[in-house]
Amino acid sequence: MSDDELPSGRIVRTARLGGLVAGQSVRWAGTRLANRRRDESDAQAANAARAVATADEIVAVLGQMKGAAMKFGQVLSMADFDGLPEPEREQLKAKLAALRDQAPTVSFAKLRRVVEHDLGGRLSDFYADFDPEPLAAASIGQVHRARTLDGHDVAVKVQYPGVAEAVDSDLRNAGLLLPLVRRVAPDLDARALLRELRDRVGEELDYELEAQNQRTVARAFRDHPFVVIPAVRTDLSARRVLTTEYVEGIGFEAIRRLPQADRDRFGEILYRFYVGLLRREHLAAGDPHPGNVLLLADGRAAFLDFGLMRRVSDAQLERKRPERGEPIEPEALLVHRMEMLLFASLYQLDAHADWDALRRELRGGPIAGTPLGDAEADWLRRRRRA
Repeated sequence: MSDDELPSGRIVRTARLGGLVAGQSVRWAGTRLANRRRDESDAQAANAARAVATADEIVAVLGQMKGAAMKFGQVLSMADFDGLPEPEREQLKAKLAALRDQAPTVSFAKLRRVVEHDLGGRLSDFYADFDPEPLAAASIGQVHRARTLDGHDVAVKVQYPGVAEAVDSDLRNAGLLLPLVRRVAPDLDARALLRELRDRVGEELDYELEAQNQRTVARAFRDHPFVVIPAVRTDLSARRVLTTEYVEGIGFEAIRRLPQADRDRFGEILYRFYVGLLRREHLAAGDPHPGNVLLLADGRAAFLDFGLMRRVSDAQLERKRPERGEPIEPEALLVHRMEMLLFASLYQLDAHADWDALRRELRGGPIAGTPLGDAEADWLRRRRRA
């Protein structure tokens, strides 16, 4: 099957997931058998190698499938994998996290039919120009650059045709993956993860809900000194089509090559946005991976993609963070995922800051004393007076 095809039938998708699990089960059985003749250190090394090989196959199979199957692999990347030595653990998490950025694309001809169907007319009725080459591709849809009839540059996210049916099939089949998850992450509460996945992925299919989330966050950060939320074009959006203001900026890999002071500043912006959104607005942005942020020429950061969000209660905010290996409650899973991906981004940036001081400030304590903190404090005072 080519990258351009999305297997949506339940029989096909069940066969792929079942084949993934069955094949790995046979290989794990072979490893266990061979381990009987190995000493303890060699057996641990064999188990670690088998876990990393499992991740390779997960990336290959789930990435091709897109839909909830691919999303499952993305969410699994937040597990701690306590049973593995540190190098293998990080290698495994990196392979699973790669599912965020390695989705095969779908042809423009197929996506064009989705746009025209959902907006109710020909493409030329809504856009003066539409670039057939995607800017980005993910588990549910891909993004194209376009220009509206009134001359504005926009980004158009279009859902893959057939992905809703694929997601429905995956959610029905999700239990097939439990034995595989237990192999690579025995301390993870996989059933809780699947429950959260069922709740959240269904919401991601509704781009009208994502548009609502994006408008909510945009209102919360209106006139912010260093955060930009692209405006939603409601007139050019529908359940499977989301059109927003196009913003020009550099991506994460280019940011990683900037001088230390610039990386430190960008890291503080990331922290202040995601943690501030959680503490002030009680909203957890569940997909804060590096591909969803751009650094603009004026030093501000533009945040993208608000499909995976959850409102968090006061009680949940004050709840103690789970220890390594401790099962995560379903309602806390998105917050935990946000924190893990945020700190993974800060680690990749090698960003330096007094993170404890920033945490205390965003929990209502004294201002941390950075230029960004002073600017945000001034903005908050103006917002309270308005």
